Amino acid sequence: MGAPQIIITPTGEQLAVIPLEEYRRLTAWDERRQELQAYDEARAALREGRDELVPAPFAQRLLEGENPLRVWREYRGLTLRQLARIVGTSPAYLSEVETGKKSGSLRLIKTLAEALRVDLDDLT
Repeated sequence: MGAPQIIITPTGEQLAVIPLEEYRRLTAWDERRQELQAYDEARAALREGRDELVPAPFAQRLLEGENPLRVWREYRGLTLRQLARIVGTSPAYLSEVETGKKSGSLRLIKTLAEALRVDLDDLT
């Protein structure tokens, strides 16, 4: 590529004009660099225990809109009775929260998130 054409705006800003293909090559590299950075950050979060991989069947259930409390409880291998005992509520009430019949207090949802080792947002 030859030297770029330099244009000076009325405010004194200098702009470089480069061939379109060169611009596309440069911007494609920047997008690729951002993708690689996001990949590195995700791997670091996994390695440091700040994130975890969720098996596809459980992720699919969440994506399909199944109640996240039920999905996370089953992913953690807990029965309704076990989780209810851990968080200090009745299995019947917890079942109503799982089925959407009751919304559950913020305190309960926070306690459930802690017990299931997920963010509060993962249950809402």
